[in-house]
Amino acid sequence: MRNFTFYNPTKLIFGTDAMDKIAEQIKPFGQKVLVTYGGGSIKKNGIYEKVLSQLKGFTVKEFGGIEPNPRVETIRKAIAEFKSWEPDFVLAVGGGSVIDGSKLLISAMYYEGDPWDYMITPGIEPAKYIPLGTVLTLAATGSEMNSGAVITNWDKNEKLVFGRQQAFPVFSILDPQNTFSVPADQTANGLVDAFSHVLEQYITTAENVPLQDRFCEGILMTLIETGTALLNDLHNYETRANHMFAATMALNNVIRQGTNEDWATHRIEHEISAFYDIPHGAGLAIITPRWMNVIKEQKAKKIIQYGKRVWGLSGLDEEIIKGAIMKTHDFFKSLGQKMVLSDWGVTDEHFPEMIERLVAGKIGEIPLNYEQIEAILISSVE
Repeated sequence: MRNFTFYNPTKLIFGTDAMDKIAEQIKPFGQKVLVTYGGGSIKKNGIYEKVLSQLKGFTVKEFGGIEPNPRVETIRKAIAEFKSWEPDFVLAVGGGSVIDGSKLLISAMYYEGDPWDYMITPGIEPAKYIPLGTVLTLAATGSEMNSGAVITNWDKNEKLVFGRQQAFPVFSILDPQNTFSVPADQTANGLVDAFSHVLEQYITTAENVPLQDRFCEGILMTLIETGTALLNDLHNYETRANHMFAATMALNNVIRQGTNEDWATHRIEHEISAFYDIPHGAGLAIITPRWMNVIKEQKAKKIIQYGKRVWGLSGLDEEIIKGAIMKTHDFFKSLGQKMVLSDWGVTDEHFPEMIERLVAGKIGEIPLNYEQIEAILISSVE
């Protein structure tokens, strides 16, 4: 096991009464609250009214329109609109995209340069950060309990990651009832995203990390168990609750401590959605089994363990590896996922540019070469 220092300051408030605790959590930070959200669904499902009822007595302004695959162009607009107002606190109400966009907002509001600098220049620090809280409405990314964010620059067709300790939410409100209105396709995308997060931290060459492995396996098995049940009954509280907590635990730094990570599938998907803007989870569903097929010899031991422990497979090693990859593919397909990129209108037009970027970025625990990345992409198209 590797040496590590674990840090996660986010207060997680989970359950049916979580929404009642928003005001008391914000009060120590001041009176001016900027509420951020996405396309406006929170104004149709009652969440917006619940949030505003908690913010009586505060001075509240709002910024909507943070899109899936949040764009730096949108965050620039928010900064321009609210910098002079100087909010004391930002409350992000939405899924991972709203939270990610808000993390860049609270980091760049008091930075004199362009927000995109955070994505491409290490070490940038603003005059100050604005504290952030979240009300989670879609279980997927784990952004409600980590310090990272993924932001797209549509003008440059780039989708990059940044992280700051100051971007950890101060608190996150997790009421599974807030996810009842999330439709089946978005719910499935969230399941795939969380599943992929775990695989990125589990299917590695790391050995003698039994606790981390079993944390990962427990989350994966929970997502498998809740997947079909959840899509059959989108208003089942217990199933929504189990999915929500599993998705948070998939990327809140717990399972990565002392072990290796990969993240090649995410980096490849980021390139695809930077050009085609497809849902992140949908892209991961297609890329992940193809990635597993390409690295199956490098990571045979862990894929065999995955096949045995998570999917209950037995037999010869080669049969287990093949079965584990197929089980992963079929699980995503059972959630209603399209399993080829062409179904999303993706062609191989931009593949050479994508591959060159990915090779330069040395993606993967064992960096993938040009031919490996090309094989993943080409096999994903049809």
